[in-house]
Amino acid sequence: MSGVAEAALAEARAWIGTPYHHQASRRGVGTDCLGLLRGVWRAVYGEEPEAVPAYTPDWSEAQGEERLWAAAERHLVAVPLAAAEAGDILLFRMRGGAVAKHLGIMSAHGAKPKFIHAYSGHAVLESPLTAPWQRRVAASFRFPEEIC
Repeated sequence: MSGVAEAALAEARAWIGTPYHHQASRRGVGTDCLGLLRGVWRAVYGEEPEAVPAYTPDWSEAQGEERLWAAAERHLVAVPLAAAEAGDILLFRMRGGAVAKHLGIMSAHGAKPKFIHAYSGHAVLESPLTAPWQRRVAASFRFPEEIC
């Protein structure tokens, strides 16, 4: 695991217990899944790479636009799902055919994979990456080693 991945994972763990709050990104106060990733980014790199416009919980599902995926491709490094490891970002489709609209940070891989995420109705938590969750993974990304 790279130094960036270690730092990202340590920061994500520090957010565990933060209450879920749509569009928020404040450790210990409130966050959603994107807010968690934004907070980790700020801790690792400083400023966020772009301003995040207001968004609804459906994440442009009605339009069928992969906005979250497109943003991930702009700022993160795509990695094959089979190569994802601790510290990498997982992008999920919550149901078949829907846009990808949930994010988590893999915290363990191998025989007992886990991920950290902010999930509606819960606080930030570390969950087992069980078969139902694994089936929902649409893509995986890595934090860049450096940003321009």
